[in-house]
Amino acid sequence: MKNKIILLLLSLILTSCAFNKKFLQPQNIPQNTRTINLSTQSDTIKISIEPETYQPTFLKQNGDTLDLDYTVKSVVFKSSDGNKLNGWILKSKNVPSNNITLLHLHGNGGFLFNQYQRMIPLLKYGFQIFLFDYSGYGYSEGKPTRKNIIKDAISAVSYVKNNKKFENTNLIIYGQSLGANLGAIIAPKIENEINGLVLEGAFSNHKDMAADVGGFLGRILVAEKNNALKTIKNYHKPVLVIHSKEDKVVPYKLGKKLYNAANKPKEMYTIKKCHMCGPEYYGKEISEKIEQMVK
Repeated sequence: MKNKIILLLLSLILTSCAFNKKFLQPQNIPQNTRTINLSTQSDTIKISIEPETYQPTFLKQNGDTLDLDYTVKSVVFKSSDGNKLNGWILKSKNVPSNNITLLHLHGNGGFLFNQYQRMIPLLKYGFQIFLFDYSGYGYSEGKPTRKNIIKDAISAVSYVKNNKKFENTNLIIYGQSLGANLGAIIAPKIENEINGLVLEGAFSNHKDMAADVGGFLGRILVAEKNNALKTIKNYHKPVLVIHSKEDKVVPYKLGKKLYNAANKPKEMYTIKKCHMCGPEYYGKEISEKIEQMVK
């Protein structure tokens, strides 16, 4: 009997670890990596990386430089615990600025080099976009933990607010999926530093998300160290919740639950299409709603 109890406890512990690890699935890049192949919707391109600065140069398969209609500036900044984090500043070459910077908090998987593509459609509406990798993602140092990504996100806000590259712009947090949950968690802590909050494909909290996948057992096994459903109640600036009824990753009901917990002024923008596909299919509408947030 004693051995059976021990085996059951070990099984529960392992299952709990497996559930909790699903929330952070980073792709780490060795520091000496100088070339990355990246698949896009239409092609596979090469990215040449400069050492130390991680500045990317986008290349065609034949080695010629790819002519983009936007600029990419790589930056390295520190999280509050000393980890070096890699970020990109994106700007359109042809569209006048609307004086709004979107600080993007990306999802739980991959890294900056594939996550940035989700935000590209918004550049043609005049936004400047700042994206970065959490600790342990891409070229960013450190360990990917829920505690660390909170520190990273707050540090990114501080970096933007204290950098001349972002002077005289309104700052909007734009989180997607895990990044949306993260945005709702940090929002009360940085409320005075931002003008608004956009949450796309968000889940209400980790236990709700785990329960959707693993039922009652999932809810029990997943730790809830920071609950977005509670923290969003302490945020009082404009919030836009975007969620697709066709989302097969995060159920619409969880985004709606987070919206219901938020304070006014708030808006729920219900869309169709896939998880985190808002900018691709609804870029104009989303842009107009963001611009209304800062008026």
